[in-house]
Amino acid sequence: MLSASLIEQFFSSASIQRWNDYPRMVELVELDKQAHKFIIAFFIANFEKDKIDYTHLIEAGIFEFLRRGVVTDIRPDVFRKALQKKEKEINEWVLAKLHDKLIDIEDGEFYKRFKNYLNDSSMYKKERFILKAASYLATRWEFSIVYQTSQFLSGIEKVKEAVEEEIEDYYELIGVRKIALNKKLAKVIDLSGRLRFQKRWAQTPRIPETSVLGHMLIVAILGYFYSLRIKACSKRLQNNFYCALFHDLPEALTRDIISPVKYSVSGLDDIISEYEIDMIEDEILPYIPSNMQSHFKYLLGLYGDNQKDEFLNKINEKKIIIVDTLSTYNEDRFNAIDGVALKNCDRLSAFIEAVLSIAHGVKSKELIQGKEHIKSTLKVKGKVEGLNFCKLACEIEEYLIN
Repeated sequence: MLSASLIEQFFSSASIQRWNDYPRMVELVELDKQAHKFIIAFFIANFEKDKIDYTHLIEAGIFEFLRRGVVTDIRPDVFRKALQKKEKEINEWVLAKLHDKLIDIEDGEFYKRFKNYLNDSSMYKKERFILKAASYLATRWEFSIVYQTSQFLSGIEKVKEAVEEEIEDYYELIGVRKIALNKKLAKVIDLSGRLRFQKRWAQTPRIPETSVLGHMLIVAILGYFYSLRIKACSKRLQNNFYCALFHDLPEALTRDIISPVKYSVSGLDDIISEYEIDMIEDEILPYIPSNMQSHFKYLLGLYGDNQKDEFLNKINEKKIIIVDTLSTYNEDRFNAIDGVALKNCDRLSAFIEAVLSIAHGVKSKELIQGKEHIKSTLKVKGKVEGLNFCKLACEIEEYLIN
């Protein structure tokens, strides 16, 4: 699906500090900013009258994420200015750094598209602009946190003025205007942003710490590369990515309840699911644009008579149907979601979180037991569409630890 070194590349963004020349009440890291950007871009795209290709939006976002992961030591404003004068040289350096990690994906086709994207600013032009606006809004959201603890610093008002002025560059996008005017959509953006405050594996020390928000993006990226591997149709790929990207959104309202608690107490999981559904209906859906509520509920895993499970194989042609395999439904009209594969992506992400910390020398009984439990689960349930998630987990462990 993708190499252990590329997975490490994505996870490294959880250690990239943002606004680290200012006092902050919470840690702000690149992985969380990127996750927030993808979420914001999804909603902005929905308001555009011109047809947006969501596959291009996803792919452009991943391309930008990859480039940003390489140029980690350049401040964003300096990076933008450097691109104006040295874009060709910077892109060549990025491509050289990532070549070996990307060249085997899709028999080299993914790397070829990545190279074309960096060298041709007209490629995915509308989607690129939406991502730029979303990136700005995610940064603006972060700055509202930084500003609270930095008002005593000289020059902070100048930074605030520059941040506020930049929004005018994106006013042609309806979604940006709605967020700027604090309309309903702004509530969803704020709710998703709050997931960066909830840490994964909260019961044990871990390095690097990852948030629920960052975890959602990692699972979405794994789902994207899984979709490429099985040659999923466009709609299936898009659904897989966004289902994964939003799979823990209700936890902004319920908090992250760790699996040993959730599944060990008989009947507790059902109670939590019922509560999540109520919270989605009361606190999330009223702020989702009406024209996308039905599809958004589908992405969140709502189906049937008050049931929720985002990790089931589903199609949604005229009604939602749960299926065992999706091999015969690989056409856009079936609107498929590979829920079983995405659950394995979710497990794999948790496995990597544990292994990374152990590799950094911070390990605990909970991390070691959790890692082994996930691996044993992947041995039993981790073979999907010819892909062995357990084998991939073992390769990652070997690469990071041994």
